[in-house]
Amino acid sequence: MIRFILVFLLLMLFLVLTIPWVIWEAVWGKKDMEARNHRCLAVVQFMFRLILKISGTKLVIEGMENIPRDKAVLYVGNHRSYFDILIGYTTVPGLLGFVAKKEMTRYPVLKNWMDYVQCLFLDREDTREALKTILEGIDKIKHGISIWIFPEGTRNKNSEPTDLLPFKEGSLKMAEKTGCPVIPVAMLGNDGIFEQHIPFIRPRKVYLRYGKPIYLKELLPEQRKKSGAYTRDVIISMIKEMEEAV
Repeated sequence: MIRFILVFLLLMLFLVLTIPWVIWEAVWGKKDMEARNHRCLAVVQFMFRLILKISGTKLVIEGMENIPRDKAVLYVGNHRSYFDILIGYTTVPGLLGFVAKKEMTRYPVLKNWMDYVQCLFLDREDTREALKTILEGIDKIKHGISIWIFPEGTRNKNSEPTDLLPFKEGSLKMAEKTGCPVIPVAMLGNDGIFEQHIPFIRPRKVYLRYGKPIYLKELLPEQRKKSGAYTRDVIISMIKEMEEAV
């Protein structure tokens, strides 16, 4: 329980104490958006690394060599923990934004910080608004900002790590329209940090693997038609390999 209390207090203090920073960035940060993007990302990464340290999370990372350093990519991963976002932001190179549910916009200051670190807010109930979000993501990728999505659409609570929820086929549209590589991401053990024993946070070793880039235009026609299902199968295979290795 102590770890949970510490993490909760740290988050609350961060949101309260950075209100002046949020206001300053809203007024003056617009003068140099690129500098603001990198500055805010550095702040959030520092905060997330601190939370992971307090929680006792140790990462075992594979496949960093598969991530291109000269272009934006679309990260596609399985989703089993609230900590997945922290792990993503603290491990990948360059600017990155996550696709989050629109409900997160209800929380002031938190929404501001999510905006500053390139997050996109998806309205799953409104097709037109969802399309706008996809177009915004396409624009970010074209400007060198990678995007991370969870095509399952929600946090997976199934007991078996390989029992992924169906991937929404429209989730890879940003890669399809920009031609950017898709980086499949597999996590194992991430739900052991918090979700398996809420409200306790416990030290865990999390295995993270970045797979080889997938270029949708190079897939066979049938694979390209169902690119979500294809990528899901790739991630399941990655998780199975990780399970066998640990």
